Amino acid sequence: MPFLPEGSFLVGGYIRDIILKRITSEVDVDIVVPLNAIEIGKKIAENTKSKFIILDKKREVIRIIFNHITIDIANQMSSCVEGDLRKRDFAINSIAFLFNKKCLYDPLNGLKDLELSLLRTYSETNLLNDPLRILRCFRFVSELNFKVDIKLVTFIKKNKDKLYLVAKERINYEIQKIVNGANALEAVIMVRKFNIFGSDSLYEDSFFLDLNKINYAELNQSERETFLPLFFIVQILDEGSLEKLQFSKAEIAKTKLMRKWHFLLKNKNIAQLDELDRFELHQELETFLPSFIFYLPQNLRLNWLNRWRDKEDKLFHPSNLLNGDMIKKNFKIKDGPFLGKLLKYLSKELAYKRLNNFDEAIYKAKQWIEQNAPKCD
Repeated sequence: MPFLPEGSFLVGGYIRDIILKRITSEVDVDIVVPLNAIEIGKKIAENTKSKFIILDKKREVIRIIFNHITIDIANQMSSCVEGDLRKRDFAINSIAFLFNKKCLYDPLNGLKDLELSLLRTYSETNLLNDPLRILRCFRFVSELNFKVDIKLVTFIKKNKDKLYLVAKERINYEIQKIVNGANALEAVIMVRKFNIFGSDSLYEDSFFLDLNKINYAELNQSERETFLPLFFIVQILDEGSLEKLQFSKAEIAKTKLMRKWHFLLKNKNIAQLDELDRFELHQELETFLPSFIFYLPQNLRLNWLNRWRDKEDKLFHPSNLLNGDMIKKNFKIKDGPFLGKLLKYLSKELAYKRLNNFDEAIYKAKQWIEQNAPKCD
């Protein structure tokens, strides 16, 4: 690469992914230079018309962003290439490509670990320098389907509490990577097995299911990619942890709704739900029902999924023949709780097929208003 001085080398995940023939939409490249990383980065950014960011002025770490490519450039920390590689997290990320010699340099046997699909570290101190690397182990299990070296397992169990030192945003990011990986199930099971986030009694809560006994094939590929990440998140974190780790309000709200309906159905058979309860269940869970499906009895799941897949099913996808503006115009009703109750009633009537067209909706609305309008003394 132009502007790189003699002794520069490529290192890290980009090399790993090329060797694994792993294609990603985002390309992250790490380059180490002997000196003057900031000056070198500026020249590259200016000549490629890329965005230039200084990540660490003191240590001279910069980032160049060009479309979907991110290039991080840093100064060499040790007197030799091997010294720098021994400071990295895992052996699979400690393989260097030496630009001047045009060859790979692998003093820690990272290539062998890639061949064995094994995650191993040269130094536990390297992991403690950034405890997030403990969590990154599970990310590699999820994304790469790697096994974790037994010594590394022992280290994780011993030092998992150090994660509290890490910024919450970084933990959140790694969890999202874990639950979205192709091998997320195995990674999530490991997170629970090692009790990374919970107290000893957390997973005794009935809300946390036996993940080995679930038939995930009931969901199609698109549904698994879209809805399993939320399901896995609520299988490793309770609501308090979600809030503490700054998960989105939407994720927390969905978790609360899933928990609400799980415990209601745990104490009350679905067949015992009255019309309003059943309607409210589908209204509240409509947008993410496949994330909740495994809390249902096995014999109901496929039927519910098929009905949910049918966008015309008015119970599983509540809708209305009248909107609020129409009702306000026709019946001189103002915004407020009364209007909300009327809309809910009409939607419920449509869901249970007691309403078929616009005229019937107007008639039903008029009837309901007459029966429920506030009485004046």
